Formats: sequence, structure tokens, C-alpha cells
Amino acid sequence: MSRIVKIFDTTLRDGEQSPGCSMNLKEKLEMAKQLERLRIDVIEAGFAIASPGDFESVQLVANEIKNATVASLARSTEKDITTAYEALKGAVNPRIHYFLATSDIHMEYKLRMSPEAVLEKAIAMAKFARNLCGEVEFSAEDASRTRPEFLYQVLEGVINQGVTIVNVPDTVGYTTPGEYFKFIEGIRNNVPNIDKATISVHVHDDLGLGVANSLAAIQAGAGQVECTVNGIGERAGNAALEEIVMALKTRYDVYQVDTNIDTTQIYRSSRLLSKLTGVRVQPNKAIVGENAFAHESGIHQHGMMANKETYEIMTPESIGLKENKMVLGKHSGKHAFVDKLTSLGYTLSDEEVLDLFNQFKVLADKKKVISDKDILALVEQKQLAIPEVYSLDTAATIRLRKNGDLIEGVSLADGPISAGFKAISELVDCELTLIDYGVTAVTDGTDAQGEAQVKISDGTHVYHGRGLSTDIIDASLKAYVDAVNQMLYIKDSQSKEIQEQTSSKP
Repeated sequence: MSRIVKIFDTTLRDGEQSPGCSMNLKEKLEMAKQLERLRIDVIEAGFAIASPGDFESVQLVANEIKNATVASLARSTEKDITTAYEALKGAVNPRIHYFLATSDIHMEYKLRMSPEAVLEKAIAMAKFARNLCGEVEFSAEDASRTRPEFLYQVLEGVINQGVTIVNVPDTVGYTTPGEYFKFIEGIRNNVPNIDKATISVHVHDDLGLGVANSLAAIQAGAGQVECTVNGIGERAGNAALEEIVMALKTRYDVYQVDTNIDTTQIYRSSRLLSKLTGVRVQPNKAIVGENAFAHESGIHQHGMMANKETYEIMTPESIGLKENKMVLGKHSGKHAFVDKLTSLGYTLSDEEVLDLFNQFKVLADKKKVISDKDILALVEQKQLAIPEVYSLDTAATIRLRKNGDLIEGVSLADGPISAGFKAISELVDCELTLIDYGVTAVTDGTDAQGEAQVKISDGTHVYHGRGLSTDIIDASLKAYVDAVNQMLYIKDSQSKEIQEQTSSKP
């Protein structure tokens, strides 16, 4: 029986810390549900003490997710750890994940603590956390730049207090595969009680070695790897989940390691995250990029027609890119539509199916053939919908509906999209700045659906909106309106939090 390496996903915590990648409560839950479908072992839902919103999102994910361990990050303080536990206690499988820096540079300049004090604190917090929660993970921040002898001491101490997962991150993406292999080997050979804990790794991609270092650690005996979908994260990002998983699967002959991941959910997970954050995946990105399974060279195409293995080391189907076996169009019935949804892995209520089928029929009148990507786009747009304060009525002279009431405005600018954006800002009476805007085709052809992504700022925060249509102007204006609705939704949530905090004070 082959060794199983656990996948710890930190997309909702470390990934969300990437600039411009924040998600609202509904979006975080939707992403968590997709990670559950992906069969992630551990979902790090957030940093509970960071803000009331973070606490609520950790709590919501903990209460909703049933088939994965749910973790919250915490600093090495009783308040942080208690707050993490309070957010997690509704989870089927909760895990407190606390951290403390152990490298000389971090201890001296960031913590301003002696090694002796750090050792004492790490051990004390291990005992405190273990008394609250059955499963505790400790991270030695900047472990790869920590003196090995001191690190061995710290790990031995926390394991003695009941910590069962010890994470030794390459926090700043400094190490190399050969170094990291020896580093993990050193831990296995020099921490006397390491057999009582799982060695975990968390690698950043500052030198582009995140995945390579993670794989080297697995070869050296690490039993858990921490990563993110699409490799998002602080600075240059984290090791990419999809690359680690598919490397282990494709080169099983080398690694002799399995994961519990359902790889057919990889592409959908990547797409969903891209929609939620507005951060597009580069075309040549390994595994999930649009060009990952594209072949333009004549020589390559000839080889592919003879035998796909000439230029493909994995199949598109293995990551969830299915070929169209049944063509859907305007004459297709509801039964065929439901079958297609089922084949794509969706289980929806009758009401959701009916609503999507009606949208599908409208789209089918505009397009000759509906592809899997069109269906995915419709479902994702539906799942990510938030309460609409404004809805787009027409894009000539801009007309909006505010909670059902029609309002109208006209504005001039360079082009219809700019004019539309300006008119919407005036209608909603907000001074907004356009930060980013882009349109991509969901499918190919002249009748393709266009997906617009818009980022706007009110001077304080950045809000992301999405719009989908066969008309790019319509898609763009819908995206701008969606960004406005996201802004109002977030502000309303924050206002309620403040009111609750005020009313709870004596």
C-alpha cells in the first residue's frame, strides 16, 4: 500500500492575503465547498482573530464543511488560540494551527525574544491549545533559516505537549530542493519523538521553487504539504496545489506517493478562484492554464492525431476538462440539460435548475452550440450572486433598477463602456475609481460569451465585480454594477457587525 500525503489548503487564509484577492463571506463559503468537492484533507479557513469578518468566515466554514478538517491560524497567545477555538468548535474535525518564529533574524528583530523565551512560549502554547482542541498543529515560522539544533529542541518540546502536526515552512521561499530534502531528513533523524507527529511543509515561491521544494520534502518523508489553488499567496505566492498533486499522480513511478484529491475537480477549482478574486490565470500556467492542453505546432498536431501521449503526459479529463459528447442547443430539453449538469458534477435544487435552464434557453437563442464552459459559467454566475440593490436595465442611456425602482442617467466619455461606467457611478451617487478592467471569452467563436472582470475603489477598499454576456458592452456594465453591489453588500455586513458589537457592550 502506497504512502498517502495529506493536502492542506490555505487558499482562504494565506491565498487571500495576496493583494487584490480578498473574498466576501459568501465567496469564501463557495470556495470552501469546492475545496471539499476536491477532497482536500485540511482547509485553513482563515485567521480568526484578525477581524470580526475573519472570525465569521472561519465559523461559517467550520459549521458547513463536513468532510475535511477545518483549521484556523493563531499566533502564540492565549487570546489568539482561544478565539481560533471559538470559531472552530462547530466543526466536525477542528484544528488549531498556531505559529511562532524560530530563526535568529525573526527572534531578534521581529519578536525581540531570546531563544530560551521562544522555546518556553512554544511549549506553553502547545499545552494550552491541546487542552482546548484535540488536534493541534505548530508552525515554526522561517524554519528553513532556523539553526537546526534549536529547531529540533522546539519541535521535540511541542510534540511532548501533544502537538501532532509540526509545520516547518520555507516562509520566504529561500531554500532549494536539495537543501530542503536534507533539512527534512535532519528533522526525522534528530527529533527523538518525531514518530508521534506528522511533518508538514509550507513553501513560498519567491525563487520559483515552491513546487520543487514541496516535492523534495515529500520525498524526504513529509506527510503533509500546504499549498493554494493557482499558487496564490503573499509576494510571489505559495506552492501551487494543482502542480504538486498532478506531479505526484503523473510521476508516481518517482514519488511512490498518493493523495486523496479528486483530480477531476482541479480545473473547476481553478476557474472558481479566478472568478472570485478577479485574478486571471496566465495562459501558459502548468495544469490549469488555457494553453496547458493546446497544440498549435503542425508537428505536435500530427503527433497528437497519431497518439495523444506523444505530446500529452496527462489527459485533460484527468483535471476535469471534459470533451463535449452531447451537444446542447436551443432545441435541447430540460432532461438533457440536467444530465449535462450532473456530468459536470453539480447537484442543484429544482428551483436552481429551472432558473439556470431558463438562462440556458436565452443563451441558446444567441449561440448555435452551448459548450461545457458556457454551462460552467452560468452555474458559477448563479452560485456567486449576492443580493442585488442595482440591476442593469439597458446600456444605451444607462437605466438601473434600485430594489425594483427604475432610475436613469446619461454620461459622456471616450466610448460606450467608459460612458456607462461613469453614468452608473453618478446614478449610485458614489465617487468610484476604476482600478482594473478586462474581458475574456468563455468559449471560442464569434458568438462566444464574454466574461468581464471589474475592480473599483471607493478610496478605502477595492471591490471586484463579474459580468457574463454574449455582448461585451453588456457584460462590462453588468460587471461594474456587480462591483457596486459587492461594495454595498460588504459595507452593509460591516455596519451590522459594528451594531452587534455596540449592542453587546454593557
